[in-house]
Order: sequence, then C-alpha cells, then structure tokens
Amino acid sequence: MAAGSLPDELAGVLSGIQRMARRRLWHGLPVPRPRGAQVELMRLVTTRPGIGVSAAARELCLAANTVSTLVNQLMSAGLLRREADPGDGRAVLLFPTPSCGERLRDWDARRAALFRDHVRELTDEDRAALAAALPALRRLAASMRAAEPV
Repeated sequence: MAAGSLPDELAGVLSGIQRMARRRLWHGLPVPRPRGAQVELMRLVTTRPGIGVSAAARELCLAANTVSTLVNQLMSAGLLRREADPGDGRAVLLFPTPSCGERLRDWDARRAALFRDHVRELTDEDRAALAAALPALRRLAASMRAAEPV
C-alpha cells in the first residue's frame, strides 16, 4: 500500500464498518430506530446522569443546538428526561429513563454479538492484527479529539 493511501483507505474502511454495523443493528428494531448520534447521547447520559446539554455537546463534538434537537427527539421517545439545573435556571440536566437503559442494553448486546460473530470468522492472524491495531486507533481518535475546534 502506498503511504499516501493509508489515510483514505482507513477513513473508508472505518466509515464502511460503522455504516454496515448500524444497518445490521437496525434490522428488526421497532421504528423509529435510534440513529448513531442518538445512541451516543443515550450512552453518554447513562454514564454521566445529570450532564448538561453544553457539556454533552462538547463531549460528543456536536453543536449545542444539534444536541438540543437530539434531546427533544429522545424525550419524545421516552428515553431521556430533563430537569432544571438548580445552579443555573437557564440550563437543564439530562437523565436516562428506564426505557433508555433497556434500549441501550439491547443495542449494546446486539452490537457485541454482531462484532463477536464476525470477528470469530477471521483468521487468528487477522484477529491478532486487529488487536495490535487497537492502541494506534485509540491514539488516532485521541489526536483527532485534541484537534477538535472548541
């Protein structure tokens, strides 16, 4: 592989894997199916209950108005609830509902099974290569996050 093609090939493979995984995960789910950013926000609010919209936007590298739209969608679906921030009357804090936890556990179990099944089909050498690449991929993600405009 030519050195100049690595970034393009990596970007294409990663986005293709993500797109295929999402399509497989959506299959059989009730409509409306959660979109990627919705699942990311649900996961963030579940791990950090009480997070504010601005903090969630920074964490997810999204615009605050995009997160507000996602919050409204997830509230309408009964997956998130918001409460006024006692320290700032203009801000809200986000909390998962029990339905959010159930949907996220189901999504995570389906995602784990999907990847487990497909990784299992690879050769030992391919699995070892993927495992060896994980630290570099984590560093790439951290580098991209650090370069994110504030």
